[in-house]
Amino acid sequence: MNTYRELLNQLEKLKMEIEVAREQEARLIAERVVELLAESGVIRGSLAQQGRNRRVRVSVKPKYWDPKTGATWSGRGRTPHWLVGKDPEQFRIDHVDDALRRNDESQ
Repeated sequence: MNTYRELLNQLEKLKMEIEVAREQEARLIAERVVELLAESGVIRGSLAQQGRNRRVRVSVKPKYWDPKTGATWSGRGRTPHWLVGKDPEQFRIDHVDDALRRNDESQ
């Protein structure tokens, strides 16, 4: 029976073998794609140009904060469960900062 350490060593070896195999497969796929593009007459540069026209997703700063869990919400998408049925202004980050500042000043 293998010891825990031996099993961990085997796991690491397997992870390395998996990564090598994945890289080899990816290289073969890329080579095949290039061959197919060449056969069909599609210019690789035109495909790259098409990819640049995609809209870039912009990260939005959070506007609301749950003081109990530290969870934040940007105000976009579905309302989080901790905010449902409550006044969002109470959880607004600038509002919370002001409240914390006032609390610190009173102590």
